Amino acid sequence: MNGKKGSNSVKIDISLISNASVPPPEAAKDAGAGGRSLQPSRKWIRDVWEFAREDTDRVKFAFKVGLAVLLTALLILFRAPYEVFGTNIIWSIITVAIMFEYTVGATFNRGFNRALGSIVAGIFAIVAIQIGLSSGHIAEPYVIGLSIFLVGAATSFMKLLPSLVPYEYGFRVALFTYCLIVVSGYRMGNPIRTSMDRLYSIAIGGLIAVLVNVLIFPIWAGEQLHKELVACFSSVADSLEECVRKYLRDDGSGDAEFSKKVLDDFPDEPAFKKCRATLNTSAKLESLAVSANWEPPHGRFRHFFYPWSEYVKVGAVLRHCAYEVMALHGCLHSEIQAPYNLRCTFQPEILDATNQAAELIRSLAKDISNMSRRSLHTNLLKRVHSSTERLQRSIDVHSYLLTSSTHDPRRTFLPSC
Repeated sequence: MNGKKGSNSVKIDISLISNASVPPPEAAKDAGAGGRSLQPSRKWIRDVWEFAREDTDRVKFAFKVGLAVLLTALLILFRAPYEVFGTNIIWSIITVAIMFEYTVGATFNRGFNRALGSIVAGIFAIVAIQIGLSSGHIAEPYVIGLSIFLVGAATSFMKLLPSLVPYEYGFRVALFTYCLIVVSGYRMGNPIRTSMDRLYSIAIGGLIAVLVNVLIFPIWAGEQLHKELVACFSSVADSLEECVRKYLRDDGSGDAEFSKKVLDDFPDEPAFKKCRATLNTSAKLESLAVSANWEPPHGRFRHFFYPWSEYVKVGAVLRHCAYEVMALHGCLHSEIQAPYNLRCTFQPEILDATNQAAELIRSLAKDISNMSRRSLHTNLLKRVHSSTERLQRSIDVHSYLLTSSTHDPRRTFLPSC
């Protein structure tokens, strides 16, 4: 920096090293944008990896579907089967893609609906084609069009009947198969041969889907249902203990920002998440029970007509317990809270009752998991009743604390949850 004495201006000379280079603004902007664009990709890959690690059966299912589709595609890639069935063999791939489900029971259920719908549609299609051929060349398209309208209206109405709701997919398959067989048979000629080839192709695809799903890393709906119910028991016990620990902890309920804080943290707490997951298992348990009814005896479930519906009933009772825990969790986020010292007064009795109840729930979960035929847990039930009675007696003995005039009446309220 050079400056002349007595001058009002200052001259500044800045010299840069000749080898140094400054990237243009556009390049810096592009580099920053590229780095930001890679972050969502890495996060997505990490999420997919965690999703696969959470349940390895998902990866097995994906590979099984790929294998089944490959085996079906070989019927087209090899000349011999392609010369027998022609382009109709593509129906095997469609059948595998539609019929292959996550569990064996769901695949059997979907396969039964697929087979029944295809057979019924094939029979009606052959009858409609014969009627169209006998009615003459001019009346044939009108007969086929009328039959498509009647079949579409009948199947759409029947699948709405409450007693036929479980076979809703079968009615869709029947309508889909009937329309394609009738229309393609009318245009391609020799409709009966076309119908039979397509039914054979559907049977081949269904057989490949069943064999791959059953013989290669089978995923049984019964086992999934069993594990899901046990997990629900554990979630309820963990949520109960978490709520009580939070209630007995000095969480700063006397602060002015307490109300806002608890409302913000409400959906992120582990107890709330576990209870919500248990309450949302109703549809999943029912779906797994329906699929398990289609499965043959397997693994630990070696009896025909296994009472899978009882799992759904136990899950319904367990959800009532989860509702009670959810109500307790709601008390933790109430604006009116008991003082911390008042909670400490009843802490031993509250912890004892909580531990006894959680132990009973976990014991039931263990028995269900091990499928052990033990007697009723009368000792645990008696201990739960005794602990609740001790808590009630403690409240009666210290009832004067609940009506003390030395405290703000809004702050001395003891939650009854």
